[in-house]
Amino acid sequence: MLEFLRGRDVLVAGWGVSGRSLIQPLRDIGARPVVTDGGAKALAEAAELGLEVATSVELESADLSRFALVITSPGWRPDSPVLVSAVTEGIPVWGDVEFAWWVDQARIYGPVRKWLVVTGTNGKTTTTQMTHAILRAAGISSVACGNIGLPILDALRRNPGPQILAVELSSFQLHWAPSVRPEAGVVLNVAEDHLDWHGGLDAYAAAKARALTGRIGVVGLDDPIARSLARKAKARRTVGFRIGVPADGELGVVDGKLLDRAFTKAAILADTTDISPQGPAGIADALAASALTRAIDVAPQFIKEGLVEHKVGPHRAAFVREVRGVVFIDDSKATNPHAARASILGHPQVVWVAGGLLKGASVDELIEEVGERLVGAVLFGADAPIIAAALARHAPEVPVIELDAGDDADMNNDVDTSRSARADAIMGRAVRAAAGLAGPGDTVLLAPAAASLDMYDDYTHRGRCFVDAVTALEDGDIGRAL
Repeated sequence: MLEFLRGRDVLVAGWGVSGRSLIQPLRDIGARPVVTDGGAKALAEAAELGLEVATSVELESADLSRFALVITSPGWRPDSPVLVSAVTEGIPVWGDVEFAWWVDQARIYGPVRKWLVVTGTNGKTTTTQMTHAILRAAGISSVACGNIGLPILDALRRNPGPQILAVELSSFQLHWAPSVRPEAGVVLNVAEDHLDWHGGLDAYAAAKARALTGRIGVVGLDDPIARSLARKAKARRTVGFRIGVPADGELGVVDGKLLDRAFTKAAILADTTDISPQGPAGIADALAASALTRAIDVAPQFIKEGLVEHKVGPHRAAFVREVRGVVFIDDSKATNPHAARASILGHPQVVWVAGGLLKGASVDELIEEVGERLVGAVLFGADAPIIAAALARHAPEVPVIELDAGDDADMNNDVDTSRSARADAIMGRAVRAAAGLAGPGDTVLLAPAAASLDMYDDYTHRGRCFVDAVTALEDGDIGRAL
């Protein structure tokens, strides 16, 4: 399949983590990588490594016929001029995941691996980590890779190589990977997210559905869109999971225990108390990981061992501190309303810290559902006014403090006014304001329902700022505004 690339030029579109991972495999199969990117710094870095480079602007009007293939970063939209030109000229456009799939199928780095693919609007990373933990407990050589941080190609090149890949894939990656046929794949849930990239919810859901094309497809039955994908799945067999009593062919929960009725008549897999994070979202992720690993015949005892071993990562509903009876939780990873919903529903009384870039998603349904749990809200970021307006419509009794990044009382001409410093200062104000609205028994919850890039480097930067601000609180900050 990859012989057509030997001795040919291949355009690598995007010099990020995935772009860097492509270079050595392309060289190993005899292709000549050429790098394009919109950033001068990125191109300079690639050139320092001895690679031929070209700006994306230069390529927009260039003849691309010299390239046998274009491999795009997942962040490049299908309507990017370079990609449109390539398609127009009949040049195939792949994503790095598509290329990794064919590298694996061609046995470039050893025997073909089994892929366990995880996608969904929310819970991907936790489910992937749980899957990897279960495989480790079973003594199976595996690695967590893909959107979770480690490029798949880097995982394939490991020596000794893993038998199983626990692969987290975003909708962007799946859009550019039509050939992937996993041993088992799961769609956890589908809610409004990245609609600006995909052009609508139907296209976004269709991209997610590409995880359901292998031997076993798994869907979250409590999510209506994910459930609907089961009817159209191309997988040889489709099973579901639910947070409730499972029917035949499903996994679910009975009397506080995870139960498998899909891969056996009935097998207890674990106790819900074994799961981190606690709550409905964590249980759903554990059921999904259980389904993926049961699909490759992992025994129930190893599922329990793996789930006990797994601990939630930073910025994913992570406990930060308790101050005078008020608990502070960092769920900066809740980057869309669907994720924020799951986070808020895990606590009875919440002072909600939220805001950022909604990416076209609506928060009205979220606030309608969780409004009764909110004892206050502190909003910041580009789309804070949209969230404030939705709160006014659906939860007008909730006190709202809306912060303006351009009117920061902590910033003046005598201090650092860099983007990072302003982001730190805004989060400090947000945390103090939230603490002022909170009383004993309340949870101050950072669950932004939005992306972070209007103010922060990424969600981890936002989470670290929250943790730093909470750490700096004093007892007197609690309930000051009440």
